[in-house]
Amino acid sequence: MSDTISRRSMMTSPPLMMMMLVGIALLIAALVMWSWRGADWGAFVWLAVSVALVAIRTPHLVRNHTNQIVVRRADRLELWMFTGVCLAGLVLPLIHLTTRLFAPADYLLPDWATATGAALQVPVLWLFWRSHADLGRNWSLALEVREGHGLVTHGVYAFVRHPMYAAMALSALSQPLLIHNWIAGFLAIPAFAALCVVRIPLEEAMLREHFGAAYDAYAARTRRIFPGAAMPMGSDRNGGS
Repeated sequence: MSDTISRRSMMTSPPLMMMMLVGIALLIAALVMWSWRGADWGAFVWLAVSVALVAIRTPHLVRNHTNQIVVRRADRLELWMFTGVCLAGLVLPLIHLTTRLFAPADYLLPDWATATGAALQVPVLWLFWRSHADLGRNWSLALEVREGHGLVTHGVYAFVRHPMYAAMALSALSQPLLIHNWIAGFLAIPAFAALCVVRIPLEEAMLREHFGAAYDAYAARTRRIFPGAAMPMGSDRNGGS
């Protein structure tokens, strides 16, 4: 299920647009309600970092969305996995924090576990910012190659091919340490893992098709997600989520 030279961005798809709009609305509601309701400090860290991640990504999303699309891989399964990440990583936590709807699924963790989750937000924020900065106009939300797209091998991409995925993986792993709830916290882990399983092979195929031997040479000298860790799933396309 793929199409090439498509002019529509994944942002125009109803499921993703719905999740983005609901997420933004709930984020505003959470910020307003926090001023008088209060919450666990780990959840407050999660909310603050979520705001920071949106602030990092938004300028790139607005600027790069106008770049002409040369190749696009549109896959329905990948789209729904991406929507699942938005749901588990943003919408469900905000519903829980603003309404306590999932309170029966709460669990207790020691303070050191919450502190560990908070400490992990430092590499999350740095990797997320650095990977966007290094990609520049090569970044896009969907699986796309845009006009003037280059193979980025400098900065953090000189060491790993998936720094943005690394940031998201750390974020997903730390979410249940900050939000102590099986639905609003823990579900972020399987949702992100499912996205990687579906999306990375699509990205890998597109990059190799577009950059050929140059990408193969780059892949041979770098790790996929974390330095020293050879992950079995594909490679970052220098422009992924």
